[in-house]
Formats: sequence, C-alpha cells, structure tokens
Amino acid sequence: MFSGFATKLALKKLGIPSIPNDPFNLSSTEPEPRKPNKLTKSAPSPGLDSNPDDKSANWPAWMSIKSLPLSVQPWLTPVPPPIPVAEPPKIGDLAPLDRDRELVLGRGKMVLVVFLRCVGCAFAQKTFLHLRALATRYPNDLTCIAVSHSSPVATKKWLDLVGGAWGVQVVVDEDRSIYAAWGLGLGNFLYLFHPASQVAGFKEKGWLGATVVGSLQRTGAVAAAAAADAQPRAAARAADAGAGAGPEYEGPNNLMGNKWQQAGAWAVDGRGRIVWGGKALRADDVMDLDAGVAALGL
Repeated sequence: MFSGFATKLALKKLGIPSIPNDPFNLSSTEPEPRKPNKLTKSAPSPGLDSNPDDKSANWPAWMSIKSLPLSVQPWLTPVPPPIPVAEPPKIGDLAPLDRDRELVLGRGKMVLVVFLRCVGCAFAQKTFLHLRALATRYPNDLTCIAVSHSSPVATKKWLDLVGGAWGVQVVVDEDRSIYAAWGLGLGNFLYLFHPASQVAGFKEKGWLGATVVGSLQRTGAVAAAAAADAQPRAAARAADAGAGAGPEYEGPNNLMGNKWQQAGAWAVDGRGRIVWGGKALRADDVMDLDAGVAALGL
C-alpha cells in the first residue's frame, strides 16, 4: 500500500514515525514535533526590486525596475531624499538652508524661487514660463530661481524645448535634498489624480515628457547614465557583501524626475524672510507668482 515514493513523502510530512517496508529510509530520523496552528504573517512576495540572485523569487532575472521604459519610471515611488522632509516655511520664517547650502537666499536680494514638479509636466511649464517673464520684467530688482529634481541632461533638454532659461537661474537637485529642506515631499493619490487635476490635464497641450524621453534615448543619455550609475552601485554592493549587509535597494531611474514630487513657490525678501508662498495644492496648481512679486513690493 505504501510502495509509492510520493506517498512515503506525504506520510513523512504528516509525522508518521515509521513506514513499513521503507526502502528509501525515509523514517530513519525522528520527526519534528508538530507545532500548533497560529496566525503568522506571510513572507512578502518578491517585487520588481527583488534581488535578481535570489532563486526563490518569482520574477525572472531580466525583469527589474531599471528594465521598465523611461516614460514609466517617473510614476514609481522614488528612493527617499537623504534628509527628512521638513515642515514648509511659513510667512515670516527665515528661508530654509539645505544640507549642501546650494540655495542661500537673502543677502540683500529679493528672490522668487519655484520648485518644479518634473520636466515634461505642462503645469510646470506654465509656471516656469511665467517665472521667466517676471525675470525679464524685473531684471535688476528680482532674482528668479527654478529648482528641478530631474537629471541635468533632461532638465537642459526640457529648457531647450521651452525656449531657454533666459534670466532664470536653474538649480538641479537630483536627490531632492533642497525640496525636502523646504518641506516638499511626495504627494498623495488626490494630489496627482484629483478630478480637477485630471480635467485640467486633458485641456493642456504642453506635455513635453515624451519628447524629452525620445531625445534622451536617441542621444544615448540613458545608457550613459546607467553606466555611470553602475560603478558606484557595484562598489556599494561589494562593500555591503563584505559587511554582511543585505542587497541594496535600486529605485527607479531618476533621469526624468518623479511625477509624485510636490511643487511649490516662495518669495523671499532681502533679509532672507519668507513674504509669500507655499506648496502647490495639487499637481495642476499653477501658483500665482504675480502675488509673490506684489508681496515683495515690486
């Protein structure tokens, strides 16, 4: 009755101590005591960022976040910024100082600083064009700064498509540490997919994301960025392996920035104090920069 090998294995799993006529010696050891049933958390299923060397993962080795199209990756959750996201500055506060002191305001200059959501966004384009017009209108009295968290090459291509920066100073903040210092983190579902945002998005014609992606792919910028990114990651993985650390998390490609990043704008007087501004309420919120100029007394 117990001649089948599969049957012997099943009986062994059930904890039967001995099997008659056991030619495979399946019952040579004492079975483990059965544990009482209890609710336990199941192990997390492997995702796109699973370790490709893990043979137990369900995803094939070739499938990873990096293998997704460049136009898709900005929709994925990015790695966290290197510093915690602070509270946004309020009117009367001193302008925040970022970790690397890349954005130091005040010093006798009136400043209008705009944090762009991402390159290719039609609402970011409208905000930037408005900022550029103000920089042209007040060339001697107002310093206009635009902060982008997309890569330098994508930011430059986007600026070329909209006609150049002109009098606007452009700061690239790929790791989003300046954004975090000014209280700009990731938006929630309604920030991006609010019905009003969707209606406004359908009406806009200034979406340049696909054009920027096509340019980066044609010029080989994607492959160059991947090659530049591979060396430090390989060194980090080797160091982690020597220290017994787990696999390094690899987030989505940051060439195009991220769709979930919050935008904002502030006006800062010559003493370095905030006189106007805040977060954008939604992805389609084109902030009233004229109100910021008026708050500066121009």
